[in-house]
Amino acid sequence: MLSFALTFTPADEAWAARSGGRIGGGSFRSAPSRSFSPAPTRQAPVGGGYGYGGGFGFPFLLPFFGFGGFSGIFGLFFMLAIAGFLVRTFQGVLGGGAESGDSVGYSAPSSQISVAKVQVGLLAQARDLQKDLDRLAATADTGTQAGRAKVLQETTLALLRNPEYWVYGAADAAKLGVDAAESTFNQLALGERSKFTAETLTNVNNERNVPASSDRADLVKADQGNNEYIMVTIIAGALGKIDLPKINDSQNLEQAIRQIGALGGDRLVALEILWTPQAEGDTLSTDDILTYYPDIKLV
Repeated sequence: MLSFALTFTPADEAWAARSGGRIGGGSFRSAPSRSFSPAPTRQAPVGGGYGYGGGFGFPFLLPFFGFGGFSGIFGLFFMLAIAGFLVRTFQGVLGGGAESGDSVGYSAPSSQISVAKVQVGLLAQARDLQKDLDRLAATADTGTQAGRAKVLQETTLALLRNPEYWVYGAADAAKLGVDAAESTFNQLALGERSKFTAETLTNVNNERNVPASSDRADLVKADQGNNEYIMVTIIAGALGKIDLPKINDSQNLEQAIRQIGALGGDRLVALEILWTPQAEGDTLSTDDILTYYPDIKLV
């Protein structure tokens, strides 16, 4: 019965069509993984034998001159074993050993990636913010790490310049392995994109898409009231850990925006910035906020 009602009942204003903008790019496939460096080799000294251990060389002849008999050989082996252990220990201390501590010489940078999401709901009077995001979508270089880092900084700066319009906020972050991080990032991005009926302005990995004006106009209902809110969502995947505060007030929200905006291109793996409404004349009402963003908090 519920499926029938949702399918055949006309949608009210809370379920009206919504336009959205999207900027982003990047790939988790390019994230650094464990890199291999060959283990240090040991060379035999000139003249035969090995630097430490048994082998054939001068130390092996000592029992015939200094220790005598069969028991002297086992005594020498015991002494050589201790000497070899001490030599290896000192070499490890002086040489620093392998970078990762592995016996085969792995160098293992952190394979952990954090996925963070920050959402800000603003009053619709923050029209300059929408213009800034439209401009970024039209001109930004989203095909490089540096370009995406600049987009992130410009977006967070635009938000920080409009604190008087902040009404809602949310922030969350988790540190995961590469595969789990990619899956989580995609789920978050798809979840936000599914709230739009159409993405009316996009720039992803330098692929830009702007639908025709007639198509954009079809999204706006003639009987819609005045726009009330703008919702901006930032989703970032970055190397290492991202600490975001729990959002209880505007100060927590400001801290979260600053922390996610400080991610540099050397850490940023993937980025999605989404906002709604995007099309001129489209609206986002209080009912829409309650319907599509139930977890967001008043700040």
